[in-house]
Amino acid sequence: MGRRGGRGGTLHGLAVVDKAAGWTSHDTVARARRVLGERRVGHAGTLDPGATGVLLLGVGRVTRLLRFLTALPKHYEGELVLGTETTTLDDEGEVVATHDMSAVTAADVRAAAARFQGEIDQVPPMVSAVKVGGRRLHELARAGTEVERQARRVTVHRIDTAPTDDPLVHRLAVHCSSGTYVRTLAADIGRALGGGAHLRRLRRTAIGDFGLDTAVAVDDLTPEVLLPPVEAMRGHARVVVSEATAVAVGHGAVLERAALGLDGDGPWAILGPGGDLLAVYEARGADRAKPAVVLTPAG
Repeated sequence: MGRRGGRGGTLHGLAVVDKAAGWTSHDTVARARRVLGERRVGHAGTLDPGATGVLLLGVGRVTRLLRFLTALPKHYEGELVLGTETTTLDDEGEVVATHDMSAVTAADVRAAAARFQGEIDQVPPMVSAVKVGGRRLHELARAGTEVERQARRVTVHRIDTAPTDDPLVHRLAVHCSSGTYVRTLAADIGRALGGGAHLRRLRRTAIGDFGLDTAVAVDDLTPEVLLPPVEAMRGHARVVVSEATAVAVGHGAVLERAALGLDGDGPWAILGPGGDLLAVYEARGADRAKPAVVLTPAG
């Protein structure tokens, strides 16, 4: 569970929330602040308002660890709707084109989707949170302005499709890197099939090792359901240090990797003798490590 810190009684922890449809990620953060009675709440990995599923919220000092969570791979499920293109690439937008795709088979869809597995260059949709010239694309889109967007390299680790009772609707399951737009994948698959498509019923089922099995509705958040700060570094190497080294870590000291017992490329979660997360360290040169975040400063 999350903990109350010594300074101002702030609650520190990680919340795994199942975001509701119709809520923005910002709406969910605002609601969590009210439910928990805490001002310092942030999120990692934006979800579209129409999408549901896993949204990670950092509470208190854990807001400083969100950048390590944002980079985690994601798992999504949704439905690919053939024959209709929309302004937003999902069912929230206006229809801009229709195509007769009644002859497309499930095998055709699988083959087209397979073309987008691996490293690909993807252009962010206009209705997205990406910034161009200091303004978010969705703000420009609402103003009726379309701008040129640079393609981004993303990785689709796996993409699976399956037919449904409707020949124009196929289930879509995607395991991908951070920054991948499943809406864009759906539109690209439609074009690869010689027509068009959009996405609906998008649900994020996992971020890294954080899945729906441990997620709660935002209104059900309590201090007891928050994961301790160390869990925000799940999947990263952990090192437990001595009391003396913990003091140096609390002062933000740059330390020899050998003294910390660090292997690999980092980042590393540095734990005190009692198992609490003290800091996150990153590589500094070949032999030393520096603090990226110090959660427990030396008093």
